[in-house]
Amino acid sequence: MAFAGGGAAETLPFPTPLDAYGDADLIKRGEIMAVLSNRVGHSPFNLFVSLIFLFAIIHTFFAGKFTGIAEKMEHMHADQMRAEGKSEEDIEHNPPVLSEMLHFFGEVEAIFGIWVLALAAVTISFFDWNTFKNYIAYTVNYTEPMFVVVIMALASTRPIMQLAKRIMGIFASLGKHSPGAWWLSILTLAPLLGSFITEPAAMTIGAMLLAEQFYRLKPSSKLAYATIGILFVNVSVGGTITHFAAPPVLMVASPWGWTLSFMAINFGWKALLGIVISNILYFMIFKNEFAQLATLSGSGVTAEKNVEQAEDPVPIWITFVHILFMGWTVLNAHYPPIFIGGFLFFLGFALATKAHQSHVSLKSPLLVGFFLAGLVTHGGMQAWWIAPVLGSLGDIPLMLTAAVLTAFNDNAAITFLSTLVPEFSISAKYAVVAGAVTGGGLTVIANAPNPAGQSILSKFFPGGVSPAKLLLGALIPTIILGLVFMAVPQEVHDPQKLENNTAVVSE
Repeated sequence: MAFAGGGAAETLPFPTPLDAYGDADLIKRGEIMAVLSNRVGHSPFNLFVSLIFLFAIIHTFFAGKFTGIAEKMEHMHADQMRAEGKSEEDIEHNPPVLSEMLHFFGEVEAIFGIWVLALAAVTISFFDWNTFKNYIAYTVNYTEPMFVVVIMALASTRPIMQLAKRIMGIFASLGKHSPGAWWLSILTLAPLLGSFITEPAAMTIGAMLLAEQFYRLKPSSKLAYATIGILFVNVSVGGTITHFAAPPVLMVASPWGWTLSFMAINFGWKALLGIVISNILYFMIFKNEFAQLATLSGSGVTAEKNVEQAEDPVPIWITFVHILFMGWTVLNAHYPPIFIGGFLFFLGFALATKAHQSHVSLKSPLLVGFFLAGLVTHGGMQAWWIAPVLGSLGDIPLMLTAAVLTAFNDNAAITFLSTLVPEFSISAKYAVVAGAVTGGGLTVIANAPNPAGQSILSKFFPGGVSPAKLLLGALIPTIILGLVFMAVPQEVHDPQKLENNTAVVSE
């Protein structure tokens, strides 16, 4: 509930409920433009908040421009300070304030949060401060963003990273630790970790191992882009085995009642099938180059030692305790006071065992959480147009639309906005989630973990990762996963309806 503008005592629902527009007949007749026009006329506020959302999306495409301008300013400032006789230490600790601000505007994960300021201004101008305050405090649910911050920080720790490396090293040993064997092992297993330790953590593990075992051998440009493209796609779909780790799945799991068994039966095995098909196809296409890379890398034993000797081994009991902390967080994913409290205990444990720990970095988890928080804040006001548009599409067009929209926005945004559609059929729910996760590798902004992968691997791409070449590298895996999700015959049952039917029978 929110206060109406002018401080009136009467409380009104905010945002406006969909059934308050009185356009049910227009929706039934499929007159979508008439529906949207009616809703803007009913509340011009709708148009403003959607334009802000559009500007935020456009901003993501120009994020690199802001970063580029900031770097140029820093170089100019550094040259000027050197000419004045300043030391390198002074230059490093006195960057231009404007360049630091431009760096912030260039952070993809910060963009939606930045535009919440504009959303607040518009909401207050149309209504009042209480309306916006109550919307943030009582309407928007920030549980998922908080959960992602905690689970991502836990998963990126040294004990968990070493455990993942050992597991993938076992499978790579089947191919004598050759570059091709590591390539197949990493691109098959690392994405699946996204269903258990979150996609950002899986992306970090996969990208770091690819850098150590593959990219350091300087593959051709085609293979380099094919690899990063398939990594992004596989991580995007690899989180669909469970209902608690991947942001696009987290957005729908609670509203639609999708459980672990539902995800594994309807999405998980199909994702694994598509990943295996894509990996084998790309491996066969570049078979000759993998053989050349094996010659350059030397013996497989040397490659194995490089991984094992990179860090001192972590005691098993410490790794086990880390797994317990992650399990606690996952089991209490819907209760922030409990999993945040557990994380505070973990920080104490990490401090006590710091000899076997890496630095617990919160920058990347907080940025991803900030991104998701900004996303749900904007998304809660988009139901007025999302509901009739998505509700008017058939299953196949809906999946294609979701995949295309994902390329221009994070896939968690698409799945979150789809939960705002009333009376969505189970086949439509399946189609929109399948499309969103399938399209999650087409661009850097298509999936929240992609910027992390790009930051780790960009040094292997002269001039940075090209958006066009990344799109081409990810296109074939995207098509393969899309065909697998929609072509494999299987009847999808709505868990919410099954639960309701069971309750009726028991009564």
